[in-house]
Amino acid sequence: MVLDGIADNPLMQAPDPSMQQALALAHRAIGLSEPNPRVGCVIVSADGQRVLGEGHTQRAGEAHAEIMALRDAAEKNQPVAGGTAYVTLEPCSHHGRTGPCCDALAAAGIGKVVAALPDPNPLVAGQGFARLRAAGVEVVTGSGAAESRELNIGFFSRMVRGTPWLRMKIAATLDGKTALDNGASQWITSEAARADGHAWRARAGAVLTGIGTLLEDNPRLDVRLAPAARQPDAVVVDSRLDTPPDANIFQPGRRLFIYAAVKDAKRQAALEACGATIVCLPGPGGKVDLAAMLRDLAEREVNELHVEAGHKLNGSLIREGLVDEILVYLAPKLVGQGREMANFGPLADLAGAVALEFLSHEMIGPDLRLVARIPGRDKF
Repeated sequence: MVLDGIADNPLMQAPDPSMQQALALAHRAIGLSEPNPRVGCVIVSADGQRVLGEGHTQRAGEAHAEIMALRDAAEKNQPVAGGTAYVTLEPCSHHGRTGPCCDALAAAGIGKVVAALPDPNPLVAGQGFARLRAAGVEVVTGSGAAESRELNIGFFSRMVRGTPWLRMKIAATLDGKTALDNGASQWITSEAARADGHAWRARAGAVLTGIGTLLEDNPRLDVRLAPAARQPDAVVVDSRLDTPPDANIFQPGRRLFIYAAVKDAKRQAALEACGATIVCLPGPGGKVDLAAMLRDLAEREVNELHVEAGHKLNGSLIREGLVDEILVYLAPKLVGQGREMANFGPLADLAGAVALEFLSHEMIGPDLRLVARIPGRDKF
């Protein structure tokens, strides 16, 4: 995604070519590395003239970007001693699913590490840099910082705020209707827009909907129209556990979380038998505590939460200030009466309107795709 006004922001100036190459590699980890951050690494010779190895983060539990780059150099018989590693995030320093990347770089004889920015994970948070310096490796930071952070906005959100980055996707007509009054909504937007929407699903850790949409549309909420190395988790907000056990949302091998507000042992057992995890988080009015749900999803290592819900749940999420970003596909159609994008309010005056700032706009087939962000939501 390209942000408008990037050239006017000194923090968003283009990084040097080697870091730009590392960032391009990091993009290949989208939809692959979750819940780990999307990281790319390029190792160049001491004189900066030759690329010795490159790589990006693999699936969780597999090699990180730095290890992939070291392996690539070894396979090409390229000695890396004295070389410079450009990496889009601080090399890890802890034993998690894999070993510390900072130690691997030092052991390989890397002379300098250029990192975009520190890792926000409290288990790293500067310790990778400290261990590299202690091993005699020069460390420089800053190049590509804004781009790397934007690429990993969900990971930063989970580590710093303790909640996923919530992106709400809406498909609507030009007059702002997401469905007819009778609920018919297939299809408002074009096949191209639907495929693009699946690409955004693929980058998310989880896709969320409400029980109303589930009962009306019986969606699968998986990725079918775009390449996907993994399927995102599915999440349903279902206060009374009305989810049918034969709903399409149940997919083999995929995690499904159903958030409820009441306990019903019989219904819970039936849904758990189908593979769902039931989480009871009661809030006011017999509804699910949505803020608590986001904190719980973060604990389950969801970085980006992609919402495809109806006007009622959309309105609740906006009303409670939980939305970070809105992804809207506008079809060149007018339908008059119909269901709104989000049901909240009424407002006493326009000063109470939810302010947004546009990040990008692009034609996707015949439809217009808009990405807008709540101002300040990314300042954490």
